[in-house]
Amino acid sequence: MNEKVKDYINRDRIIELLTKMVEIPSPYFHEEEIMNFTYSWLKERDLNSEFHRYEENKITNFKGINIVGRLKGKEKGPCVLLNGHLDTVNICEGWKEEPLKGTIEGNKLYGLGALDMKSGCAALLLAIEAFKNTVENFKGEIIYSFVSDEEGPYGLGTNAIIEDGLVDHVDVAIVTEPSSGFCGIDFPCICLGARGGYNYTVEFKGKAAHAANPEMGNSAVVDCAKVMLELKKSQMIEDPKLGKGSICIIESGGGGQACSVADKAFFTVFRHVVRGEDKAYLEKELYEAVKRANIKSEVKMKFRDGPSDESQGFEPYIVDEENLYTDKMVNSIQKTCNQKPKIAYFSSIGDFNYLGSRLKVPTFLFGPYGKNYHTANEYVEIDTVIKTGNVIYEFLVNTLVID
Repeated sequence: MNEKVKDYINRDRIIELLTKMVEIPSPYFHEEEIMNFTYSWLKERDLNSEFHRYEENKITNFKGINIVGRLKGKEKGPCVLLNGHLDTVNICEGWKEEPLKGTIEGNKLYGLGALDMKSGCAALLLAIEAFKNTVENFKGEIIYSFVSDEEGPYGLGTNAIIEDGLVDHVDVAIVTEPSSGFCGIDFPCICLGARGGYNYTVEFKGKAAHAANPEMGNSAVVDCAKVMLELKKSQMIEDPKLGKGSICIIESGGGGQACSVADKAFFTVFRHVVRGEDKAYLEKELYEAVKRANIKSEVKMKFRDGPSDESQGFEPYIVDEENLYTDKMVNSIQKTCNQKPKIAYFSSIGDFNYLGSRLKVPTFLFGPYGKNYHTANEYVEIDTVIKTGNVIYEFLVNTLVID
């Protein structure tokens, strides 16, 4: 690796940048300040970035901001997308450290978003800066996108860059989500795919009656409970890479009238899926559970609406271990970390699903190690952030630099 890279990707610069990013509150739907900071950081270093503004008017009425930039080589070649989200979840109870401070204890940096995923974004920023300032000639193009609302319900930021055609010609994508931290596997770990997921609600219509004579009615609440129990018994597809999906009932309710048999009830499911489990499969699965439950209520299933047809759910995807870009990623990790990465597949959803399934390009998750994402006392291990930045730099050189 070019010795000059150490001037850009090192412990002091990672700590300085990541601490500043953690100190800026950026819960999803409230990302303007972190976007302005990141844009200014890029502009000060003469990196070619622009604000990408979008509006979602169907469901959320949200006006969002992304940052998109490009570095173009002198010859035609591969187009590499580097993607990360700058938003976080909201602050929860239980923090021992100040969540918006960036507290350092040895090799750990604590703070909201330190792991998920401001550290991955900091690694990208320094890798992009290092590449621009140490590489004179390269082929192809680098597109980098720092997006909003990944933690929200629809991944609106990445959805917008796809639907607005900003990444149509991409050949490979890297998302620096904390793959090691997500999977609980020692660094380095690379995810070659992820399960997908759909949200749907099941509504029940029974028959009301006085609670003194429940036999004259038909309780939608009881029928709802029966179907929930049967649904959890469903036999799901086992994918050789992604494993099995999962059925999580996240909400239920119904009834509520005093001294009456409930004539309405519902439950909502988040269903993680693997390849072969599409919307038609989930509908069949649900109505087979209804049949087994042997209920009298009328049943209606409705998938959660999305901003667009393609953003109603998250499709599962994998990257072939024999893919050319997989080989380049593995080699870059091995060269930087002096060991081969562990191969894993992420169990949940994120922007990477949109990139991998909708752009249909190899999409890798590779990022730092830490713990407690989406909960109190989140932290990242600093040395793994440094190595993540160096791996991204090495991959760009390995893929784009002219011999």
